[in-house]
Amino acid sequence: MASQTAKKAVLACVLIAGGTIAIALARPRPVVLVKHAPVVTTQTPHVAPVDAGEDEEEDRAYAFRVPTGKPAELACEEARRVIAQVRTGLAYEPDNVSPRALAAGAADWLDPHGLWSAAPDSPIQARIEKRAGELMAEMEGRVGDDCPAARDVGDALLAWVGVLRAKFDEARASTNEADAAAASEEIPFDAIAYSQPAKTFATELGTRVGAFERAYGESAKPYAEAARDRFFPLLTADEWGRALLAAAVRAYVPLVDPHGAWAPLDEEESVYEVDLAGHPPLRLWEKSERTAIGVVLGDGASAPLEEGDLVLSIAGVTTAGLPLEQLDQLSYAAGDLDAPATATLLRRGEHVLRTITLDPPSTPASAEPSNDDERLPADRVTYAEGDALVVAIHDVRDDLGDLLARTLANDVRRHDLRPITGIVLDLRGNGGGSTDGAMAAIALFLPGAPLFPMKRRDGTIETDRAPEPANDDRWAGPVAALVDGETASAAEMIAGALAVYRRGPSVGTPTYGKGCAQEYLDDDVHVGVLRLTTLLYALPDGEAVQRVGLTPVIGLSLPPVDDAEREATLAHAPPTWRGPDVRDRRSPTADQAWPPHNGAVGPCKDEGVCKALRALGAASAKNVRATRGGGRR
Repeated sequence: MASQTAKKAVLACVLIAGGTIAIALARPRPVVLVKHAPVVTTQTPHVAPVDAGEDEEEDRAYAFRVPTGKPAELACEEARRVIAQVRTGLAYEPDNVSPRALAAGAADWLDPHGLWSAAPDSPIQARIEKRAGELMAEMEGRVGDDCPAARDVGDALLAWVGVLRAKFDEARASTNEADAAAASEEIPFDAIAYSQPAKTFATELGTRVGAFERAYGESAKPYAEAARDRFFPLLTADEWGRALLAAAVRAYVPLVDPHGAWAPLDEEESVYEVDLAGHPPLRLWEKSERTAIGVVLGDGASAPLEEGDLVLSIAGVTTAGLPLEQLDQLSYAAGDLDAPATATLLRRGEHVLRTITLDPPSTPASAEPSNDDERLPADRVTYAEGDALVVAIHDVRDDLGDLLARTLANDVRRHDLRPITGIVLDLRGNGGGSTDGAMAAIALFLPGAPLFPMKRRDGTIETDRAPEPANDDRWAGPVAALVDGETASAAEMIAGALAVYRRGPSVGTPTYGKGCAQEYLDDDVHVGVLRLTTLLYALPDGEAVQRVGLTPVIGLSLPPVDDAEREATLAHAPPTWRGPDVRDRRSPTADQAWPPHNGAVGPCKDEGVCKALRALGAASAKNVRATRGGGRR
């Protein structure tokens, strides 16, 4: 459903330290930062060493399994164990869950098509709402029976999906030659509209599938049957009850942890922001649209697949009726098998299904630079007798330290241009990313510095230290961070550390205020993946970030950000935490002030940059030094 696309964006996050996301690790996965809604995490301090077998997986970064296409299910006791793991693993005491909110979320996650529980004419959501209080008590283990509320909804689902299946079968059987003629040209490629009454939708699906079957004969029958099985599964009442419990767990987790998530292994890709990994995996396609009988590929199709292809099956998985989350995971997994996968598809203008063998997805060398050559967007802006280097950091990728070092080296060392008088890290709109990436970037300016204290629920406090980069990668001159209300999580870490250590001021408007951290964990029943807020973090001087944000050292008037879009306004957000001062006073950092600009600033492509540079020069002229980087002042 369309609503699940939005949910997926909120639940996305990125791998730290370039490790492998495997299917059944026994230890916690590396810790991550979430990008919008922005979430921060820290590096796990005592992770078991990686063995040689895991080293081979490091380069792959992510290893997703090929999804089965089946609805996720959890038995009653399994659901209870996952919920218990969530409630005890959080960094804070969770709020109570609203039964109404649980019912709405469960109905949405249960239904990937808009047929079973989310359609306007479905009786199932009302049944879930009626039993939501009992269902929640069952899941939380406050009652000891075998989840009868879930079984009751399962009975209703069995009957309702049976009604819809009959509508589908009737329409499928009644198609004619005219329908078949249309199917050969248009119907298979037409995207289906999900927001309509379920009975109408079931009839439409039956007509389209039946027309396709008539047009392509016996070769189409396996895909028609797969569509029927996916849209209208032949589950028992017990199985439907278990599907509801899986959906309810998926809804429950973000209700107690707005930055958390649970996903079954068939859909675990939906938990991660893979594009922000240092070595992101390649996928067979970027965009697609679901049809009644398969999926039409959009942008980013990897040869020999083509944009506009109707893919009916790939890597042995039929695509009709696949949930969005499984379809996305399939786009990665099918290109990452030990042997090349095959795909059966229909190409526009052709009238025979074709089966092709897929090469592993690859990016042409001319399409984008290799990782070793990649740099961040950077502009030189006239400042005093030299140039300010303004580096735009839109995301905090896992390899940000390397990217930033290459970017600085490319400009700072050039003798054919004006000298660099200072560096501005433009973090406006940066929703976060990798903690390892943030610490590696900070290390270029604060090598070896103790950074962020992190507190677990049991009171344990952990502190990470910036790495020690090569001397040639370090920058000892003036630096500043340009921030706004959308600067969050790992980006707040960068700006906050520079200012707290008096290394360089933050300039702009107050930031988002994300000072909590998540870890990836296998769930205790080994059927899915959890992302949980297990840590609260503070700046190196102990000032709070969570719900507070950074108050810039130098305030600017920048385009406003909706104040409603802040961590402090997020329902059930973790509490504020002020930590200990972990700075190393024995090796103080020199305060590198910006030189006066004497009126020589710009021109700038972005007026906000010129405002920041003028403010930095004015502050220097007044002998103003950065004194604090975040929290209350």
